[in-house]
Amino acid sequence: MVRTGNGRAMPVLRYTARRTGLAVLVALGVVVLTYLMARVVPSDPAGVWAGPHASAAERARVRAELGLDRPVHEQIITYVAGVWRGDWGISVHTHRPVRSDLFGLLPGTLQLVLAGLLIGLVVGVPAGLAAARWYGRFPDALVRTGALLSASMPVFWLALLLQMFFAGRLGLLPIAGSYDRTVLAAHPVTAVTGLPLLDAVLTGNGAAAASLLSHLILPALVVASYPAAVAARLVRAGVLDALGEPHIQMVRSLGFPERAVLGRFALRLAWNPVLQLSALVFGYSLVNTFLVEAVFDCPGLGLYAVDAVKSLDAPAVVGVTLLVALLYLAANLAVDLAQAALDPRIRLW
Repeated sequence: MVRTGNGRAMPVLRYTARRTGLAVLVALGVVVLTYLMARVVPSDPAGVWAGPHASAAERARVRAELGLDRPVHEQIITYVAGVWRGDWGISVHTHRPVRSDLFGLLPGTLQLVLAGLLIGLVVGVPAGLAAARWYGRFPDALVRTGALLSASMPVFWLALLLQMFFAGRLGLLPIAGSYDRTVLAAHPVTAVTGLPLLDAVLTGNGAAAASLLSHLILPALVVASYPAAVAARLVRAGVLDALGEPHIQMVRSLGFPERAVLGRFALRLAWNPVLQLSALVFGYSLVNTFLVEAVFDCPGLGLYAVDAVKSLDAPAVVGVTLLVALLYLAANLAVDLAQAALDPRIRLW
């Protein structure tokens, strides 16, 4: 197989088509399993929809309207066909289309996840380099200990600690919420990308950007704890392995300073494992935001999922699960394609 030039274009296209088809099958399996589990839970969605004082006849009518009186396999087929058409069902809790609810809340959650990943890389990569540079000394021990604590500390506990210190004791940052209603009412954000903070920056809305940023810092730090730990450990291990490579030793023998050896040469080889796990870290961070949003009272997929579970809203629960699965599959596919494009040694099966 040709690995360079235009000869690699067709294998990449076949690889993309094959991985996309596999992602569709996985998403279908997620929908079916989640739908079945939602139906196993003892609940009465028709009763929730109709209200606590509805009569038996009204509940029966609602069950017929929602299709809950049909066999489960027919409900699954109908739901999958609706998802394919863009109809993700009606939320029992909000009485609105689930797809509209989810995609209206998705930008806030994505903003939190992306901010956490960015902070995690900005902190974790230099920390891993420092640990490799001073291997076996105090900076190395400090980074390894910090990474262990950061990866193992429960998300909700870290969120509460940050709230108590930065919001409660120091009063530097807001304790909850995602923006100041008064500020955004006076300075509304014009949608450009869908991400509120980025839109405020792009449109020059300084007051809204400052409000959104101040509310984003604490939850983003909580989300960043795990990515930072993973990045630091992977970069440390990758750089230490790379330092034993012959070409790195040759670079050292040529008199390059240690900073250039680590940053320009060894770090390039350490990026591959970080890229490999980035999709997994993205999925983990996305799920972590559910707890973070609940603690910080940030409107997003997390609070929506919590409300859906409490109200036994099966369509909303299935919709959240499907959206998270699709986001994870898309991130995983993007990482695989990026690796295939950047590293010609990777075979495209």
